[in-house]
Amino acid sequence: MRILISLIALITGFSAIEAQDELPVVTSSTELKIQTPSGDLYGTYTGPRNVGIIPVVLILPGSGPTDRDGNSILGIQTNSYKMLADALAKNKIASLRIDKRGVAKSKGATKSEKDLRFDTYVEDAVAWINSLKVDHGFDKIYILGHSEGALIGMLAAQRTKVSGFISLAGPGRPIDVVLREQLGNMPQELRTKANVIMDSLKAGKQYDDVDPGLMAYFRPSVQPYMISWIKYDPAKEISKLKVPVFILQGNTDIQVSSEDALLLSKGNPAATLLFIENMNHILKNSEADMAKNLETYKNPELPLNSQLIEVITRFINVRE
Repeated sequence: MRILISLIALITGFSAIEAQDELPVVTSSTELKIQTPSGDLYGTYTGPRNVGIIPVVLILPGSGPTDRDGNSILGIQTNSYKMLADALAKNKIASLRIDKRGVAKSKGATKSEKDLRFDTYVEDAVAWINSLKVDHGFDKIYILGHSEGALIGMLAAQRTKVSGFISLAGPGRPIDVVLREQLGNMPQELRTKANVIMDSLKAGKQYDDVDPGLMAYFRPSVQPYMISWIKYDPAKEISKLKVPVFILQGNTDIQVSSEDALLLSKGNPAATLLFIENMNHILKNSEADMAKNLETYKNPELPLNSQLIEVITRFINVRE
């Protein structure tokens, strides 16, 4: 396992990248579409123009109704994925960021929440990769999975050939373990009921008698999805990858902990692990204070952590 606690060891490597970019890189964006049996999926390709053969990064979004730009109907406005795509393009790396099935322009591909499964997202990721290869002629394809998208990316990387995998703020524990921790501040009665529900879901069985106070987490329509998700342990799945792996974790992330990143790196000792100072879960600079951290989730004008772009660019460029 190669662990980088700071960026000092990488700084000298960026001079070559900076030297290449003496002239501004002209970039452009195009909407792409793939067809699936249940409906069309949409995404945005962003890349440099007229620079020859380039690598492309498939950006897989995090949990909930998150769109291709990193925003959500739940009030989260970050533009993080759009900013990431634009920054990569300026460094001569293309990207494809997508609307998840059931979200934004891809909403029509899911008719009902109860029909959605975790593996459906994995199949969608594989379909996008195949489209990049067959329809658009890309040979060097990297997967970057953010948050929940990290586990989706791990599974997709097992099912198709890619050049590398980047886990960005990816959990290192099964979702039931994460949820038990996140629900720790609930009243004891609700925590007990939540644990009973999760035990049932982990056993592959739906639970009917859900307390109204837990409906947001365990409503009947989402339970099939939870059952399909809960069976995966990210630390075990990342161990199956044979491609270069980069694990990135911000040290002011209030949703995914440093422990998660360490578990992922233990699962894949050949991976490179980097903790980025002052980066939170939405990839922006932030204090660790909960209230101040959450304020950044509603300010799409805040720039990305600048070190994030540098290290991703370096990880990809040293392999090209």
